[in-house]
Amino acid sequence: MQSNYFTKTALALGIAVTLAACSDRAPQTSALQERDVTIWPEIGSPVGLNDDIEGRITELMDTMTLEQKIAQMIQPEIRDITVEDMRKYGFGSYLNGGGSFPNNDKYATPQDWIALAEAMYEASMDDSLNGISIPTMWGTDAVHGHNNVIGATIFPHNIGLGAANNPDLIEQIAAVTAREVMVTGIDWVFAPTVAVAKNLRWGRTYESYSENPAIVRDYAAAIVAGLQGPVDGDFLSEQRVVSTVKHFVGDGGTTDGIDQGDAQMDERTLFEEHAQGYVGGLHAGAQTVMATFNSWNGEKIHGHEYLLTDVLKERMGFDGFIVGDWNGHGQIEGCTNYDCPQAANAGLDVYMVPTDAWQPLYYNLIQQVRDGIIPESRVDDAVRRILRVKMRAGLFDKPSPAQRPLAGRTELIGAAEHRAVARDAVRQSLVMLKNEGQLLPLNPQQRILVAGPGAHNIGQQSGGWTISWQGTGNSNEDFPGGTSIYQGIAEQVRAAGGSVELAEDGQFTERPDVAVVVFGEEPYAEGNGDIANLDFQRGNAVDLALLHSLKEQGIPVVSLFISGRPMWVNPEINASDAFVAIWLPGSEGQGIADVILRNADGDVQYDMTGRLPFTWPATPSAEEALLPLGAGLSYGDEAILSTALSTDIEDDMQTEDLVIFDRAVQSPWLLEISSGEQRRIVESSVQSLGAIRTETFDDQVQEDARRFRFSGDERAAFTMVTPFPRDLRAFATDDSAISVTLRVESALPDAVSLQLYCGESCNVQADISAVLGDLPMNEWQTLHFNLSCLQDMGFNLAQVGTALGIATEAQWQVSFNDIRITPHASESAHNICLGH
Repeated sequence: MQSNYFTKTALALGIAVTLAACSDRAPQTSALQERDVTIWPEIGSPVGLNDDIEGRITELMDTMTLEQKIAQMIQPEIRDITVEDMRKYGFGSYLNGGGSFPNNDKYATPQDWIALAEAMYEASMDDSLNGISIPTMWGTDAVHGHNNVIGATIFPHNIGLGAANNPDLIEQIAAVTAREVMVTGIDWVFAPTVAVAKNLRWGRTYESYSENPAIVRDYAAAIVAGLQGPVDGDFLSEQRVVSTVKHFVGDGGTTDGIDQGDAQMDERTLFEEHAQGYVGGLHAGAQTVMATFNSWNGEKIHGHEYLLTDVLKERMGFDGFIVGDWNGHGQIEGCTNYDCPQAANAGLDVYMVPTDAWQPLYYNLIQQVRDGIIPESRVDDAVRRILRVKMRAGLFDKPSPAQRPLAGRTELIGAAEHRAVARDAVRQSLVMLKNEGQLLPLNPQQRILVAGPGAHNIGQQSGGWTISWQGTGNSNEDFPGGTSIYQGIAEQVRAAGGSVELAEDGQFTERPDVAVVVFGEEPYAEGNGDIANLDFQRGNAVDLALLHSLKEQGIPVVSLFISGRPMWVNPEINASDAFVAIWLPGSEGQGIADVILRNADGDVQYDMTGRLPFTWPATPSAEEALLPLGAGLSYGDEAILSTALSTDIEDDMQTEDLVIFDRAVQSPWLLEISSGEQRRIVESSVQSLGAIRTETFDDQVQEDARRFRFSGDERAAFTMVTPFPRDLRAFATDDSAISVTLRVESALPDAVSLQLYCGESCNVQADISAVLGDLPMNEWQTLHFNLSCLQDMGFNLAQVGTALGIATEAQWQVSFNDIRITPHASESAHNICLGH
């Protein structure tokens, strides 16, 4: 059975439902330049202006200096300011980015979060240094639960919730999230994301509820109501937080799905396909909107006066404030992170300015107002909007964060009733694509093998934006109270009298009656999740080999596919008797067992009700659809796929770059640092070990490069390693190379080694100091180390364990922003043949 709701609601908006393809064609330039503000609806604020509040704002602003007003427009990050900075400047707000914690401690307790919130609040109210008392606000990315806090309830990511197609469920989830956030003293959540992803290669597709704008519109209204409370109910009460509808606008429509790219489309398409979330969110009373990184027809939206001011504020009547994204103002033409009056003049009210850029930006803005570059009226408008939201939220009247009703009630973090909501959301999110012979639901009284790398991995099933920004570096111990998919299955099977065995590699000790194999994408977040095509295995068919091995032994196979988007998995579907897209279900893995297992009496516990929120691709390029939007099976339905799907891949899919580092290390590669005999996998943005220290920094976009500092105290190295050897013989051509973009930042040591590992008795080392010595200092340069030459030195491409290692015993500093294996490097001026 297939639901037609997805298609019908899109047609009701007059929007064509199309495949989220990998090849985007922009409209003609002349059409792109046309503007018509009447395309956008007049919504107005359902909250309405309150005369008492507006009067209080006027009285307060009459006492404020320019410095105090600009401070309200500055939002630094907790890693970059101290409590004393807050006392001195009185910032209007501050944030913790993904993977940022109080005391820089991943395992910070709820009490640690409250302590920081209390200290920052008290400092903002202390007028001894800055002469004014205005409560600050703390904003956080609680995008699928309070996902930065250990032990919190982690809900399915938006793509899974879109498959459930249940706005009432979404409102429940938002209300639970608000409560857990309030426990830690935080006022403001950077959610919901209302992107309408139109290209599945985009790394933020899983943050999109659906390619259907109507679903996104309805969900935006539901989640804003759940976070803030209904406007005609307990709006911004002690149980609620301020919400942020983001990212305005077009983030899901960039050409080729490139994160922070250019959305090339006419204005009507921008509104009808990509702005429906703002229609829903503003109707529900959303108090803040976050500007998007991307451009619209070549113009960065952080500096787009027409969209931010003419459309959002004036036409749509939005009377809250617009906050920027992570140094997004610095991407405007003519701007830097430190200096950007253009953003304020365009209508940006709050600059999100992490790193040390906040201080020069603050002083530059003050001077630009004095010089007349930014009108004081624009600053007054921004500050009035900020104060309006704070007063509506009761921040001037509520007690301090530690004294609020939910503060410190740690029993609410991951509470049983909260986890029950998440478990129900998991049940509703599952989409079954195949069920040969009605294999599912399984009899729990059988012998069941649970296999695959995702079977007992709560971090993988939760995805990005989970504890850390990218969702990497987490173990099951980081999810107290959570349940892996295996644990959920094992509990029910054993209770019903069956037996269950966990063997991730499929090597069972007792032959099973059926195998449940859990596999899929590794966690990623924005930027790092962008991919060139939708081929899941991309030449590394480890999971497919496991499926084939079980099938060859005559064991029925149920595949549970973890992913943040539909992908080309035809070979995996062919090798499965049943295939279920489980998306990124979060911390409550037992919700999957509720659906795929019968109860002990043989009855169905819960039907498969999820339906595809996105078109499923028939090819890696997604030029054809395998299954349409809204497809999916319930128990007893007839098949919707042929028994033998095509596994032919386009020729141009075979010769792509193998990306190892692009903004961050790309799965399955890991960054390892070593000093002497010590070795550690890098799991945070800043990490040290003995004689080496590494840290991320902003090059072109947020934290997209890594710096390495060698102290010279002993031999140290950094290495790109993989947990299992990779077969890279596809790159055994004369033109293939390891391509490395680096910047030498200090005097070169006498010896720097390139080191590669390819199995037992297979190590390749070469001194590259002469090569590096030819490079200019402090300039990005790309070097191509020819693979054919490395093979001549003994590098075995059939079992590559490290893609790149750099070692030295001396003091040195170097940065990298891109490492990849490329099949076409012969024309480069820096094509290096070591050993010759």
